[in-house]
Amino acid sequence: MSIAHIGGADIFYQVDGDPKNPPLIFSNSLGTDHSMWDGQVSSLSKNFYLIRYDTRGHGRSSSPKGPYSIELLGKDVLGLLDFLGIEKVSFCGISMGGVVGQWLGINAPQRIDKLILANTAVKVGTEAAWTERATLVRKNGLSLIADSAPSRWFTSEFYAASPSVVNSMVVKLKNESTEGYASCCEALADEDLTAKVSAIQSKTLIICGVHDPVTTIADAQKMHQLVSESTVVELPASHISNVEAGNEFNSSLIQFLQT
Repeated sequence: MSIAHIGGADIFYQVDGDPKNPPLIFSNSLGTDHSMWDGQVSSLSKNFYLIRYDTRGHGRSSSPKGPYSIELLGKDVLGLLDFLGIEKVSFCGISMGGVVGQWLGINAPQRIDKLILANTAVKVGTEAAWTERATLVRKNGLSLIADSAPSRWFTSEFYAASPSVVNSMVVKLKNESTEGYASCCEALADEDLTAKVSAIQSKTLIICGVHDPVTTIADAQKMHQLVSESTVVELPASHISNVEAGNEFNSSLIQFLQT
């Protein structure tokens, strides 16, 4: 098991592909882990050195007591890159991982080559909603959140066609750290990058799902207007577009990264 000790946390990571190839790091969404990117490995590891990690509070990474912040999660990425001896990397983050990617593009531009921001926004949700969710999770655990996740993550058509894929992710969410999940909710509650995101200079691909109720096409277009070197791709998916529309997601990444 590969662990890097960063900022008081043990950060789990996994690598695939030839380290001589250009590095590409993946950052997971809230309530998932590095395995959400399994569908990207075969296509992308041929030409890229892939680094997948579990965000602090998730998966096999540790869940030290908070408070957490997006800055802290971003510095975890920088610490992992330092640990691996990687100076500059392309970054792909989805949802919460996309907020981390925005922070990195703003605050550590010298470490970011190309930036992929999937199913995310300059401000995800509202402060009140995230704070309420953190309180409920600490009180009642993750079962109710997990049971309602499919309706946020996927279209009903995808759930009907691939129930085992969806149910596997739900089980993983139920087994996540309650405190880690709640602390990440609070990090999202506190972060609003609207006034800062225009500082991103990296070439940026913004991916959105046409059926996403969480981070909408309008959110993607708003980010596109603020980030000068950006393009938008719409995929036939809901919130977890890399799983629901994996082939289209992979093709979009390859085309963007190789141009």
